[in-house]
Amino acid sequence: MLEGPVSVFFYLFSSMMIASAIMVVISRIPVHSVLFLILTFLSAAILFLLAGAEFLAMILLLVYVGAVAVLFLFVVMMLDVNISHLKRTALQLQCHWFAFLIGVIVLIEMISVFISSHFCRPSVILFPMPDMALRSNTQALGDFLYTDYVFYFQVSGLILLLAMIGAIVLTLRHRIGPRRQVIARQVARTPETAIEVKKVESNKGI
Repeated sequence: MLEGPVSVFFYLFSSMMIASAIMVVISRIPVHSVLFLILTFLSAAILFLLAGAEFLAMILLLVYVGAVAVLFLFVVMMLDVNISHLKRTALQLQCHWFAFLIGVIVLIEMISVFISSHFCRPSVILFPMPDMALRSNTQALGDFLYTDYVFYFQVSGLILLLAMIGAIVLTLRHRIGPRRQVIARQVARTPETAIEVKKVESNKGI
């Protein structure tokens, strides 16, 4: 349980995170939405620090703020996204009912998690909290990740590798015209095929 000044910072940054998350959805300008998304990630990272999970806070900053959110920002700034046209298309396709259904499901899940965490006593503790005086949270997470859950860690890495290869294959386009490098053709070259001597008549050169 957070007490004292820590609880004040917790409520401050949690309210900031909720407000910025709402602004991500209701903002009319895509660049502003991405900026509010970065603010949401920063607030969540500070909440992780207050909870003692410094490793998750740094991963959130490095991966989501440093890579994903910045990539979103660059893409939104380079693409001319017509938000009004997208909204009209979504209303014509009746997608708002589907979005409302997804929101209700997420709300029910959040309420169930809140009730189970506050009123139900957990029977099994999957991740026992380490003694912070003996080792840090990062060391304890590394022990669990590379011993008991090393198989799942390797499987997740393989899934990400397949996703990256799939993205490269889907976006690769062979254009007719640009000259490409062929390594096998370069290795197989001989002096006879590499040098071509042409006889130029007198006073016919450049």
